[in-house]
Amino acid sequence: METGLIILAAGASTRLGRAKQQLVYKGQNLLQRAVQEGYASACTPVVVVLGARAAQLELDLPAAPVLHTTENPDWQQGMASSVKAGLQKMLAVAPAVGGIILMVCDQPFADRHILNNLINTLQSSEKKIAACAYSETLGTPVMFSKPLFQELLQLQGQEGAKKLLFKYAHDVAAVPFAKGSIDIDTAADYAALRLSE
Repeated sequence: METGLIILAAGASTRLGRAKQQLVYKGQNLLQRAVQEGYASACTPVVVVLGARAAQLELDLPAAPVLHTTENPDWQQGMASSVKAGLQKMLAVAPAVGGIILMVCDQPFADRHILNNLINTLQSSEKKIAACAYSETLGTPVMFSKPLFQELLQLQGQEGAKKLLFKYAHDVAAVPFAKGSIDIDTAADYAALRLSE
């Protein structure tokens, strides 16, 4: 089954006060790291959803045949609009994909191994969703199989795809990802990340 990767990078990082996508960790910014890990995984193609600072962030992306970008003009309306923009782009460039993974770029430890684990877990479990498990919750990166694409396209406003994790709780396979709880929302989060380098 071909699995596409959608990297959600449209937010304005208001709590941080600057573009978290451009925070540098281990020699690359967080957006570049997410794209690199996507390339190195079994996912293809890779779609990056931009919004706030789109023109600036696009300059950080490598030119590659499997990379596609799309701009979400409604990014201020919340996560649902970015999921929708990313999935619409994915279906335009790769209509045959059988599943998609949603990834955010502010989880610095989300890597190719996690992405591949999601794909393998979903395929072996015969469930509709595979989600990362951390801090007693399920979340991103998360993989959805094709039967759920229409419901992803119908999400509204601040709703993220997590809504479907609750709706289909019986149909979710969990992939352990202890460091998934580490995301970069504030200057203190970033300072702690840099100390771990």
